[in-house]
Amino acid sequence: MSTDISKDAAPGSSPAGTTRATIAARFERLPLSRWHVTVRLIVGVVTFFEAFDQLLIAYALPELRDEWQLSTGDATAVLTVGSAGMLIGALLSGRLADRYGRVKVIAYCVAASGVASLALTACTSLTPFLALRFLQGLAIGGEVPVAAAFISEITRSFKRGRFVLLYELVFPAGLTIGALVAAWVVPAAGWRVMFAVAAVPGLLAFLVQRKVPESPRWLAERGRLEEAEAVMTEIEAKVSAATGEPLPRPAVPASTAPEPTAAAAATPAERAATGVRGLFTGRYRRRTLVVGVIWFTGYFVNYGVTSWLPSIYKDEYGLTLSDALLYSTVTSVAGLLGCLIVALTVDVLGRRRIFALCLGASAALLLTLAALGAGTPAQVLIWTSLSAVGFFGSNICLYLYTPELYPTRMRALGCSVGGAVNRLGVILGPILVGVVYAAGDSVTAVFVMLGAVAVVGAVVAGTLAEETANRSLEEISP
Repeated sequence: MSTDISKDAAPGSSPAGTTRATIAARFERLPLSRWHVTVRLIVGVVTFFEAFDQLLIAYALPELRDEWQLSTGDATAVLTVGSAGMLIGALLSGRLADRYGRVKVIAYCVAASGVASLALTACTSLTPFLALRFLQGLAIGGEVPVAAAFISEITRSFKRGRFVLLYELVFPAGLTIGALVAAWVVPAAGWRVMFAVAAVPGLLAFLVQRKVPESPRWLAERGRLEEAEAVMTEIEAKVSAATGEPLPRPAVPASTAPEPTAAAAATPAERAATGVRGLFTGRYRRRTLVVGVIWFTGYFVNYGVTSWLPSIYKDEYGLTLSDALLYSTVTSVAGLLGCLIVALTVDVLGRRRIFALCLGASAALLLTLAALGAGTPAQVLIWTSLSAVGFFGSNICLYLYTPELYPTRMRALGCSVGGAVNRLGVILGPILVGVVYAAGDSVTAVFVMLGAVAVVGAVVAGTLAEETANRSLEEISP
């Protein structure tokens, strides 16, 4: 078995010849291996528990309302304060990750989230609970988009969609398993036990720091070429050892490779684009606006539905707490199925078609539920669960699509802005559902509003989104 990478490397892959282009070319030749799966697993476990933490509040809310005698306004604040923290955390983490590194930001966010979750178990009133949920939101909102950028940067273009989304499945899996566990634990042991369990994974911060290498693409972009070369060589050695074969040469020697088509057509302003202003320069302006609409509409619908379902089942239809949580869990399980379907088909159907189909189908199903009158809990269960297949599937695809739209120098920032816009949807969805629900005589108006928002997302995606399937990151985003 050969692990001699140097003899198979392209000209220019020595430390003296390391550039952003050579790093990209060397990633493109790496076959999928145990190394990729290991890194994806470690980062995936971290993201899994961040999702687990994020959903707990919806399942703790019915108990919190009874224990602290919360008004509707208080309940809405409980649901949304964490999302406000996630919005700010997402914006901050992108800048930090583009400046200081992806892995360091991921590790610090995981540690902070675990500490906040443990502190929540000691809360006996609303005010400290809201403050800690906000701080926890900062950490969760910071970790998720940076992890998405990192996974994209260690993946080659061929079947990138399937590889990245099979990793991203850990997020809806965390939501689903969190729902299943909470539906059993909260009625039996109380909400504090759930937050104590959610604090344990904060220890994973140490594993991330020790086992996950920094992104060579990011190191090269920052001019840290010797470090990029060292990390890239180590990755190549591990991949070669895992496959039992020497690595192939890059398709085109890096020293003589022509500029990718997209890069060749880039304007000087686009090549220099960086920071928040860069996200609105040249081709990136349209990408930022379009993906922002998809983020907002998808998550508005997602959390407008899932955040209020336990309370709607309990208050509107008179279900017990256990049954309300169980019904809500079915919807989350259906959403996980949608994510799996998208992960397996996204490289064939393409990103744009996935968004249009998923959001369009969700809109049709929610509007059908409204037309039927949402008269029974069984109707709500069936139609929201079918709709969840679509909006969960669309939303998971955003974690693949957004990193593809921006160059390495502002990829984490682009992901974090997308994460911040999704937080706006997560905040406004539950708020407006609460307003409409409180003002109406039935829940029908809620589903009309959610269906209309999904229509907007489907139309924008289907007409304006740019296709990125099976193209290298450097070709898509010069």
